[in-house]
Amino acid sequence: MPAKNDKQTAAPVEQLSFEAALKELEDIVGRLEQGEVDLEDSILLYERGQALKAHCEKKLKAAESRLEKIVQGTGGEPSVEPMDLN
Repeated sequence: MPAKNDKQTAAPVEQLSFEAALKELEDIVGRLEQGEVDLEDSILLYERGQALKAHCEKKLKAAESRLEKIVQGTGGEPSVEPMDLN
């Protein structure tokens, strides 16, 4: 979990899988809910959590778009298109 002293060692959010980002976000929420983090670290954790949340939402939106491509083929028939992983 990134904090004031180890923020530079945390993996960049953009490089995390959905599952890793969600796990880290859950850890951050847990730490903040405990209330045992000082103010400066709380702010850093909150900022990291916001970035993780946005990353997870982006990953979910991309997955949703891929599913729509599979479900809605041309002419109403189901079809499959190559996945765009970018």
